[in-house]
Amino acid sequence: MKNNLRRIALGSIAAVACLAASLSHATAADALEIQQPGRLRIAVYADFPPYSAKGKGVDIAIGRELAKRMGLTADVVEVTADEDMNDDLRNMVWKGHYLGTRPGDVMLHVPVDQRLAELNDKVRIFAPYHLESLAVARDPSRVPPVKGSAATALEVFTREKIGVETASLADDFLLGVLNGRLRDNVVHFKTVNDAVAALKAGSIAAVMASRAEIEGALGAPGHIDVGPVSMPELRIKGWSLGMAVKADSTLLAEALSQAMIDIQRDGTLARIFKEHGITHQTP
Repeated sequence: MKNNLRRIALGSIAAVACLAASLSHATAADALEIQQPGRLRIAVYADFPPYSAKGKGVDIAIGRELAKRMGLTADVVEVTADEDMNDDLRNMVWKGHYLGTRPGDVMLHVPVDQRLAELNDKVRIFAPYHLESLAVARDPSRVPPVKGSAATALEVFTREKIGVETASLADDFLLGVLNGRLRDNVVHFKTVNDAVAALKAGSIAAVMASRAEIEGALGAPGHIDVGPVSMPELRIKGWSLGMAVKADSTLLAEALSQAMIDIQRDGTLARIFKEHGITHQTP
């Protein structure tokens, strides 16, 4: 009898505790600066594998997990990139696109950069979750490891062709380095996926792009080697990716920051990257 009463009492206490936690969580969610009650509108880039494309990708999975941890339903909107990051922050965070697309409550894949933040005082940039960097995918039978100074590391590309995505960081770097000596052997592609396909087919010997995009396009590497790009002539060694909300969305930023900390600590963030075949690098 005593044991039964004890079980009933403990069950009642647990039920009350759960109810209190649920009410507290709901109250906190109701206070967030979001456009629709109970729903988190998450803006990501369109056609940007492996991060976000047609409802799948690393950033989409992260956004949905963050919403879940905050007790919200995720509404993911994929937005086409504009001319530069300042335009993207306007379209995807604080104003919306002139064609009528509403901004998100939060945007993912935002460079956590002091200069960018200073230029965009209408947004708050925070919570870095991944360190992106340039990498080279190469056919090792044609291209040795890319290391040392540019004169040493890139000399092979005076003879062999290397693919880049048009108007990317890798494109700008390779066209300008060594006084333009590599220009004739830099092959331009619409996407990193296209460049990697050409590498697999043997029509080019290497690809330079962000590591995540290369790994996402490559899948099982087979005979292709993927390595970092590190040379004195390359000023940008890596860049942290985080989130952005409107500048006055203080409670939302705090809730998202805590949710991001939670998924980092319990291994969920690393698992998401691994499931997409991407090497997660901590900022």
